[in-house]
Amino acid sequence: MKRLAILSGILALAAPLALAQTSTWVSDPNHSEVDFSIVHMSVSKIHGRFGNVKATIVYDEADATKSTVTATIGVDTVDTGVDARNTHLKSPDFFDIATMPTATFTSTSVAKNGNHLSVSGNLTLHGVTKPVVLDVVGPNGSMTDPKGKVHTGFSATTTIDRTAFGIGSKFPAAMVGTDVTLDIELEVVKQ
Repeated sequence: MKRLAILSGILALAAPLALAQTSTWVSDPNHSEVDFSIVHMSVSKIHGRFGNVKATIVYDEADATKSTVTATIGVDTVDTGVDARNTHLKSPDFFDIATMPTATFTSTSVAKNGNHLSVSGNLTLHGVTKPVVLDVVGPNGSMTDPKGKVHTGFSATTTIDRTAFGIGSKFPAAMVGTDVTLDIELEVVKQ
């Protein structure tokens, strides 16, 4: 009888833990990217992208605010569709990819914001770490691939000040805008 009481107590304590459903999702590098846009010479927007996005999301299905995100972005993959501009962006004038080829993001908190999530975290770019807030939509449904792996997607946006990260500091805002809009698309696979 005493054993039954102890076993019942252990099961009662373990029940809430069993209900906490967290899962780990890893980005699919072929279907994930960070796109950016910035005003050029105060008259038009230039668009580009970064590939080689490696992200891990630990998603709490019962309470998304308990989820976490870490990511590494290959700044050295910058592509604006113009080879000469890409070379200049990779130089010490801007990203200095020879010494700082990646950027990282680590979440510090997640909050609900209507139908979206606000993911606060630290972005390290060009050797400088600053807090940023991502406006996130997702998960965007799910699909199982032919190998039985479950995929879902997240979309996020934020705006950063390039000068706060020391990027292109010798170029005035009239030539290269200071605000950079980032649009992040992650397709992630459940592990």
